[in-house]
Amino acid sequence: MALVPGVFELYKTQVAPMMAELGLSNKLSVPKLKKVVVSMGLGACLGDRKKIDEAVTQLSRIVGQKAVVTRARRSVSGFRLREGSDVGCCVTLRKERMYSFLTRLFFLVLPRVRDFRGLRTTAFDGRGNYSFGIAEQSVFPEIDPETVTFSQGMNVTVVTSAGDDASGRALMVGIGLPFARVD
Repeated sequence: MALVPGVFELYKTQVAPMMAELGLSNKLSVPKLKKVVVSMGLGACLGDRKKIDEAVTQLSRIVGQKAVVTRARRSVSGFRLREGSDVGCCVTLRKERMYSFLTRLFFLVLPRVRDFRGLRTTAFDGRGNYSFGIAEQSVFPEIDPETVTFSQGMNVTVVTSAGDDASGRALMVGIGLPFARVD
């Protein structure tokens, strides 16, 4: 599977040469993308096996890899949740699939979102990782809006090797993450 030009090319041309800007002495210490985790919380679909299967199928189609169903670790009576119940699905992407997904997400999907003005710059976790949400799955070209029976959002977490938010932000800007303009 060949790498899709886009995010990987931007990393090689813009992020890798920024050693001096980040104050790094070794080129191997430049921040890198480790993995991307895409997940759907399906709490509203508790007990509805058809909706859970549909969400797993749609997430698998979107990312190009089989999604795994996540289960509740413990029972919570206030949420009518039992231990072992299906509560979501997730996929971890690495290497070629990660770069391919990020390229499609940054340059094809996010511009299609209605009233999209960019992602928040404050969603870093303190270690250089970035998380954001997408309101519904129908903005992806792999999903036929005619076949969607319920709207479901998803969370995307980009895990990096950056140790702090400043390095993580520089990496995200370098690979083309569409941040909102701060005036």
